[in-house]
Amino acid sequence: MKSWQNAAVFGVCLAVVLAAMAWISAVALKLERAQSEAEKQARRQENVRLALWRMDAAVAPLIARENARPYFHYSSFYPAGRAYTRMYRELGPDEVMLPSPLLTLPAPMVLLHFQVDPDGSIRSPQVPDGRLRALAESTYGIAGKISDSASMLLEIGGKLKGLDPVSFQPLDRPAQPRAPAGGTAAADEHRAADPLLAEETRRQSARNESEWNVRMSQQAAQQEQVLQANVMAPAAALKQRRDGSAEDAVAEGVMRPLWAGDALVLARRITVDGRSYVQGCWLDWPAIRKDLLAPLPDLFELTDLRPEPAAGADSRTMLAALPARLVPGRALNQPPPRPSAIRLSLAVAWGCVLAAAAAFGALLAGIISLSERRAAFVSSVTHELRTPLTTFRLYTDMLAGDMVPDPGKRRSYLQSMGAEADRLAHLVENVLAYSRVERGRAAAPAAETTAGALLDAVRERLAQRAAQAGMEICVEGRREAMELRLVTDRSAVEQILFNLVDNACKYACGAADRRIHVMLFAGRGCAVLRVRDHGPGISASDRRSLFRPFSKSAQRAANSAPGVGLGLALSRRLARHLGGSLEYGPAPDGGAVFDLRLASLHAGARIAK
Repeated sequence: MKSWQNAAVFGVCLAVVLAAMAWISAVALKLERAQSEAEKQARRQENVRLALWRMDAAVAPLIARENARPYFHYSSFYPAGRAYTRMYRELGPDEVMLPSPLLTLPAPMVLLHFQVDPDGSIRSPQVPDGRLRALAESTYGIAGKISDSASMLLEIGGKLKGLDPVSFQPLDRPAQPRAPAGGTAAADEHRAADPLLAEETRRQSARNESEWNVRMSQQAAQQEQVLQANVMAPAAALKQRRDGSAEDAVAEGVMRPLWAGDALVLARRITVDGRSYVQGCWLDWPAIRKDLLAPLPDLFELTDLRPEPAAGADSRTMLAALPARLVPGRALNQPPPRPSAIRLSLAVAWGCVLAAAAAFGALLAGIISLSERRAAFVSSVTHELRTPLTTFRLYTDMLAGDMVPDPGKRRSYLQSMGAEADRLAHLVENVLAYSRVERGRAAAPAAETTAGALLDAVRERLAQRAAQAGMEICVEGRREAMELRLVTDRSAVEQILFNLVDNACKYACGAADRRIHVMLFAGRGCAVLRVRDHGPGISASDRRSLFRPFSKSAQRAANSAPGVGLGLALSRRLARHLGGSLEYGPAPDGGAVFDLRLASLHAGARIAK
């Protein structure tokens, strides 16, 4: 498969993996957002329930107080000697009259008490009639209060006349808990958009309904106690009346809140001797609203309490004691954001996928590059083998057929065949050495020597190679450098130096200065062997692949000096195997410079073998 085909297959696979990861990430983040929203909603609803409990508990004493008032308190004055019986009978001339507490004592959170008589007329115990008004004003000094109450009586009378008679029907039956509702339109939208959030909304709605029913049950239980207390006495009184007594038959209902326009009233129905009355009070809604919202700043910000006259309203934010709906603002006790395990897991997963993709891409690119370079190596080796084999075949045929009678020419042919054999042997030696280094095998064990002895051992071979190319080896080194002690593989150092000199002979043979300098000098803790020629040097484009194995193609091998491009790669690997380095640097006045650095021993130091 071609390299572009491999890259295309890798790109398609990577795109599929990234698309799958993107889809998984989107689904995971969506679920996380839904879970976070559900938790936030649950905490918000918990605050709502706590606020409703607080407000219902705060308004319960007011309703209980008004429920506890006897029916005759709604008369400005009532006879003291009748002991709760015959209160609505005609007054005798000598009876002692007591003022109603509603006339003389203030009632917190109540603007006005009123009573609707069977004939539809509206009166108030705080607005006495006729001589009773004059008596109240002169005795208690409340003329101004009576005048204000009279004005409010006219106002509430107009509001109550606007009520449909059906509006008073709830006063005749106790409130009952209701079954949980299915939720609101917003919940349906959430249900369609996100099942997790929809399920949380349904659960919270059911819990709100249950909480509302509990609060309503408590209200109903309190009202039932009032009904039992107010019905038992009238029943006993009615029995006494049938026995010939003169007491009234009275049945009192319980106070129920309702809206008369923008006025919030508590009202109850009472029956006295079969005649029906409606008694109630006009509540100070702004003051009640302010008082109920006062304990909520720790739960919500910018909370509001709004009238809710409609029956059957959503009970999730409804008070059980009053027909009002809580409008909560932003919840204040939300926990601080915490590190997301899903986001962290996704980040790790994305990092792993991208790292794996990058690693696989790099590995694939390396494999493709290595495959191409090895193919180029095979091609260049084939080219390198073809030339000497052709020479061998031609010269051996000529020599075997006695086609070269001249002894001088025969000697020249044999020398050429020997040179080609040496070149092939050098090529095979480099390939085998590179294979050993790649497997991590050393050619020979390290031995202690001096830098001078190392140069002396390789000098003759280097001079012979230079002489074959018509060049000269110049060995230079100071005495202190020659005495540097080394522990190294002599054969590996010899092969490195021979490869460097061989390259100089190939590429610098056409230079005017045909010298090859092999210099030795001491570096910091190392011996430096420098090989320099006076040739054209190495171009910047070739330096990037200078030490890369199998980088010489057959075309380059045909158009350049003989070789397969393995010598410098082998030399650097051998240098690193010896614990040193091999670097290239251009000469200031032209040519190529290679520095081989080998670690040296300090005086008196020994290396364990």
